[in-house]
Amino acid sequence: MAATLTATAPAPPRKLLASRRTRVGILYALPVVVYLLVLFVYPIFSTLFLSLKDTDGALTLHWYADALTGVNLSVLFTTLRISAETAVLSLVFGFVLANAISRLKPLWAGVAMLIVVVPHFISALVRTYGWIIMLGDKGLVNETMAWAPGAPFQLLYNELGVVIGTTSMMLPYTVLLLYGVMRGVDRRLLAAAASMGAGRVTIFRRIYLPLVAPGLASAGLLSFILSLGYYITPALMGGPNQTMIATLINQQVMKENQWNGAAAQGVILLLITFAGLLLVKLVTSLGASRRKRSAS
Repeated sequence: MAATLTATAPAPPRKLLASRRTRVGILYALPVVVYLLVLFVYPIFSTLFLSLKDTDGALTLHWYADALTGVNLSVLFTTLRISAETAVLSLVFGFVLANAISRLKPLWAGVAMLIVVVPHFISALVRTYGWIIMLGDKGLVNETMAWAPGAPFQLLYNELGVVIGTTSMMLPYTVLLLYGVMRGVDRRLLAAAASMGAGRVTIFRRIYLPLVAPGLASAGLLSFILSLGYYITPALMGGPNQTMIATLINQQVMKENQWNGAAAQGVILLLITFAGLLLVKLVTSLGASRRKRSAS
């Protein structure tokens, strides 16, 4: 009798099971959603509303007009220029380094990547002061180049010093991204091209470079985006003409008590960052679709 009842008992409806899974999923996701709302969404919208308020509480676009004119606009252009220079140099050095590491055996490649990544876990402030010591008038670089005409060279408190410092900070990100892409390149394609008479330059230009191009674009844009809001190194290694937008925001808040103008600067920086992230997503999607078409 019990076996008959068990056999004839109706199975739970699929909709009921789906609704239970949905409720359980929402319950599990609720802490993460609350966390993001409190610590991410709310501060962003608070900053946006603050940038749209005048001193008397009325809505205004005055702070955005002020951020995009005069000295503030010059600071924005300086930030974009230094970030672009940092991205280009990070790509150049990162490409050479990641390409060399990707050709090593796995054991030695792991050791080399460890050497690249471990300094990243040291405080950025400590690394920046290390660069200040090395690039100073009595630093290692100038002492080594004391024989050269024009020594000691001015390597600090100018754009050159800022770019050197920021490039060193962004280099580990670039190497990590490029190494992952280069490690995934099928070396049999290169060997096949070589066996058919293609030279090294042709193999690099026609096969290797297109395969790693999406990684190059992603690494360059990531370095550019991270450099946009970087504060410590430009503030310590740059001069008055190398003031970047993060330093300007700090001055407006800490010295001028101008929260509305700083909020407008922050929103502009956030919009530029979002535009860069969308560009990274677009480049990644195009690279994935291209690889699928070539595979098919």
